[in-house]
Amino acid sequence: MPARQDFTLGPAVVPAGTRGTVDLPVSHLSDHTPVSMSVEVIHGRRDGPTVFVSAGIHGDEVIGVEIVRRLLRASQLRGLRGTLLVIPIVNAFGFMNHSRYLPDRRDLNRSFPGSPGGSLAARLAHLFLTEIVARSDLGIDLHSAAVHRTNLPQIRISPDNAVTMDLAQVFGAPVILKSPLRDGSLRGAARDMGRDVLLYEAGEGLRFDEYSVRAGVAGILRVLRYKGMIGGRGIAAAKTPSQVCTSSRWLRAPAGGLLRTWRGDGDVVSQGAALAAVSDPFGRQEREITAPFDGIIVGRAVMPVVNEGDAVFHLARVASVARAETAVDDLSAQIADDPMFDEDEII
Repeated sequence: MPARQDFTLGPAVVPAGTRGTVDLPVSHLSDHTPVSMSVEVIHGRRDGPTVFVSAGIHGDEVIGVEIVRRLLRASQLRGLRGTLLVIPIVNAFGFMNHSRYLPDRRDLNRSFPGSPGGSLAARLAHLFLTEIVARSDLGIDLHSAAVHRTNLPQIRISPDNAVTMDLAQVFGAPVILKSPLRDGSLRGAARDMGRDVLLYEAGEGLRFDEYSVRAGVAGILRVLRYKGMIGGRGIAAAKTPSQVCTSSRWLRAPAGGLLRTWRGDGDVVSQGAALAAVSDPFGRQEREITAPFDGIIVGRAVMPVVNEGDAVFHLARVASVARAETAVDDLSAQIADDPMFDEDEII
């Protein structure tokens, strides 16, 4: 069998059967400190797909960084076929400042495809697209909710893509949410290049969440196994199909005041169910928030102080409350009890 060619990324060459960290220069801070985007390249001895896993496009969404850390320690990667590109922190500027944004207050995930001579956000987006996305067959992009919100583990895909629907079912998150592509997003720019990207959302900004981390690591390993890149040892298939939701809606605070919630992320609710109440600080007035349709709570606010119009619950529509409850309960139990997370290599 002929030797597989080396993988070249930026200034580095990674021989087949090895792994290495490549620093792609991005810019300099105002004091001339260099900033780079670090990529772990795992280049297998045998041919196979090239897949990227990215985290930290929003600098305050740190849960993806922990998912990546555990993924890179997984014993299943030792006999990798193909090439895995892992970027723990895309937006190093935001990560260092605990901020969603870049120093110019731009949202990197609204700046694709970018340009080599544009703003800092445009340059970073262009670098990521040309050096990572263009070199890959598939991507998995890791996100969490913003600060003071939390998300149930979910995969977001475009409504009309059968390939990503199949991969999302393999991933095995409790919910698959069909979500239109947004202008300037990584998913949209990747689609224009003919590349598919799974978007994983889970947990809260600037916080770790063991359940969400486990769901992310297990899902990525399932996808890599499905693509023929790793063996199946220690990787259990999702025992129940994910709950597929075709639409969702944010429910907003009907008044300002103190928020008391009675339902949490992952709860399946029937139309008319009471979810929370908003009261003024004197306790004279109280407004309930109820479910406008049968759905599952895939995101919610965790801050108990709200202004009128603040997003409080993200409710995804379900066709059957009973089936949704079964799917979410089964997958949640599997994530919590997965024996893979007892292994030292991945903790």
